[in-house]
Amino acid sequence: MFKKVNQQDIDYLSSFISKDRIFAGDEVSNDFAHDELGGVEAKPDVLINVLNTEEVSKIMKYATDKKIPVVARGSGTDLVGAAVALKGGIMICTKLMNHILELDEENLTVTVEPGVLLMQLQNYVEEKGFFYPPDPGEKTATIGGNISTNAGGMRAVKYGVTRDYVRGLTVVLPDGRVEKLGGKVAKNSSGYDLKDLVIGSEGTLCIITEAILKLIPKPEYSVSMLLPFETMEKAIEIVPKLICSKASLTAIEYMSLDTIMSAEDFLGKKFPDTNYEAYILLTFDGNSMKQIEEEYTKVADLCIKNGAIDGYFVDTDERKKSVWNARGAFLEAIKASTDLMDECDVVVPKSRIADYIKFTHEVAKKVELRIPSFGHAGDGNLHIYLCKDGMDEKTWDKKTRQAFFLLYEKAREFGGMVSGEHGIGYAKKEYLLKQVGDRQIDLMRQIKKVFDPEGILNPDKVI
Repeated sequence: MFKKVNQQDIDYLSSFISKDRIFAGDEVSNDFAHDELGGVEAKPDVLINVLNTEEVSKIMKYATDKKIPVVARGSGTDLVGAAVALKGGIMICTKLMNHILELDEENLTVTVEPGVLLMQLQNYVEEKGFFYPPDPGEKTATIGGNISTNAGGMRAVKYGVTRDYVRGLTVVLPDGRVEKLGGKVAKNSSGYDLKDLVIGSEGTLCIITEAILKLIPKPEYSVSMLLPFETMEKAIEIVPKLICSKASLTAIEYMSLDTIMSAEDFLGKKFPDTNYEAYILLTFDGNSMKQIEEEYTKVADLCIKNGAIDGYFVDTDERKKSVWNARGAFLEAIKASTDLMDECDVVVPKSRIADYIKFTHEVAKKVELRIPSFGHAGDGNLHIYLCKDGMDEKTWDKKTRQAFFLLYEKAREFGGMVSGEHGIGYAKKEYLLKQVGDRQIDLMRQIKKVFDPEGILNPDKVI
């Protein structure tokens, strides 16, 4: 169905892309054959580091004419194989499209290229007194990748997810045409919102080459509080109570002791407290320290009355580094603790998060598989990891299939979804189909066909 890239194709691409930005065959590093998790692997025929929208447009027009598959890639930090070139072809890497183009203080927007890193953007706007709230755990992910998966993160409890901060997009369609979707306006009721359709589409509909993002004024103060609990049950049972308390919480994070210990080993640094089975990490922010103090005093009293052993304020530089460095290292720490892992980032209604976390422990015992987890307890999004721990391939395959079936079925039963922020990619396609059914998948395929009639853009992903 698809054409394999040959020397003639490379010669054409080299006519408008400098040769130092084109890599073919063995020149393509193995780093581009997989994503962060590494369970799905395939190399593109050619890798191109693009510089601008015009180059992407020319590549896409040629690829459509020749029926060459194309995959867009940023930092490659995804976990479901979305940025892996399963069909070979061309990989467009946006890492050199990493410029912040404009800060519009009047309209509270910032315009960026897709290869800008999340941490780069956050640092830039905060130095100017502004705030970009989406805060996924992987700070080296690109903004293009965040938009393509509608990334969430720890601050979603209060501020929402990436979709809530995308005002406009410049995209290149598979046939090379360039379109601008949305803009700097705060409201838009002008027909179908194609911008929102692109957000979360994982590079299957078009390639993002520019984004206009909404900013807010930076909160003056931020305070975190770490709450230890004797048991996992007591820790997670506080979550619905926190939500019902109507406290203005920025983040509610759940952490188990085994995950914290993995992070300690991985970082070689001590966590402030490792005497209990589970922990809840809360964050408050705002422009009045008095208001924040009232909030955390009310919340601390509630937690102590409901099983918290104590409440540690994460207020010194040393304690902040200890806690947040550990939280940021959870994924890498779990990955380092085993020879292979797979992941599940289901999202369930907030009222069922406690029940779902308990269920993951039941699955671990039933399947006899180590299943550490952590996640955004405040918005119902959990990150659950299945660890191979040296077992043979046949046993691993059997156990992971059994565990995934149980985990996704329970999420469906609770009214949840297959993915809260990591997307579907290639690895989770079968579970999406089971959840939404043939009719919705058919609608998605029809949308895909309208955008990409030849099916060349990120084939075999999502649907």
